[in-house]
Amino acid sequence: MSSFNKEQMLEDLKNWNTIIRKYQMPSTKDAVIQLANSFSFYIALLILQFYLYDKSILLSAAVAILNGFILGRIFIIQHDCGHSSFTKSRTANDIIGTICSVCTLIPYKYWAKNHSFHHAHNGQLEFSDIGDIECLSTEQYAALNWKKKFAYRIYRNPFYLFTIGGFIYVVIYNRFAFMNTDFFKKVRKSVNISNALFIACYAGFAYLLGPGRFLIVQFINLLFFGAYALWFFYIQHQYEHIYKSGKENWNYVVAAMKGSTYYKLPWIGHWLTGNIGFHHIHHLSPAIPNYNLPKAHRENPIFEKHTNTITFWQSLKTVQANLWDAQRQKMVSFGEYKRNRKQKS
Repeated sequence: MSSFNKEQMLEDLKNWNTIIRKYQMPSTKDAVIQLANSFSFYIALLILQFYLYDKSILLSAAVAILNGFILGRIFIIQHDCGHSSFTKSRTANDIIGTICSVCTLIPYKYWAKNHSFHHAHNGQLEFSDIGDIECLSTEQYAALNWKKKFAYRIYRNPFYLFTIGGFIYVVIYNRFAFMNTDFFKKVRKSVNISNALFIACYAGFAYLLGPGRFLIVQFINLLFFGAYALWFFYIQHQYEHIYKSGKENWNYVVAAMKGSTYYKLPWIGHWLTGNIGFHHIHHLSPAIPNYNLPKAHRENPIFEKHTNTITFWQSLKTVQANLWDAQRQKMVSFGEYKRNRKQKS
């Protein structure tokens, strides 16, 4: 791992609870503004897409490049509602989160439970497949047969992961409650309820707007949304010098600050993505609503000092972070893994 002074970081952040407390207060005004501008943009772009669809499907699909981002912004609202951080009211959070889920096609309660597990185990190698992009260690990968190695390489391939992989995750994978443990027991049935809600809403919209017209436009939006969502999931925790650990040596603060990235984007990039690029602060305190994250970042440079800051161009290199090398304490590419194996033999 890139050198960092763990003790110094923990000393600098020993009062992190006190620092972040004032940012944890939801604002009704900010929540309403974000709801209004997100859904107004989404609906306006949908209207434009349906108008263009009758003239050119390609032009309609081109608008989806932007509307996929707006869907991502709506998903971050759903995400915050799942953390009970978007508004002060739990009931309002659940209502808003459910409405958002109809747009994103991601079940509200089950996904929120899955995501809370991820927050409680961020960076723990034993649970990398829950709520995150699955990451194998070099030892685990070496023990696989060729078929499973091939499947893992396809799974981690950017031409799959950030294209059809995102669509499969949003539209297909989330139709099932795969987690069958006591932690997920109370919310597993909610997936079927969500699916029934989605079918009813989509059938209604298809009837009003025309089945082919509505489904093609919306599923193209979901294709771009899935690609963007998987990309952000990926770069937030897949980085050469990211922090990963077995659960016995795991530390919450270190995992938040070093196990997550700060994706340094221009203002419009943070707006389009619901400020999720401030991921280190979000993991330190998921109770902070997304609209307060930029302020927490600006007013506390100590957070940026102790995290992995990456720019857009630097983030492109993260596609080479394929396996966790415990010996070197960093992520390595498949090519680097092969070279290291040859040197050992």
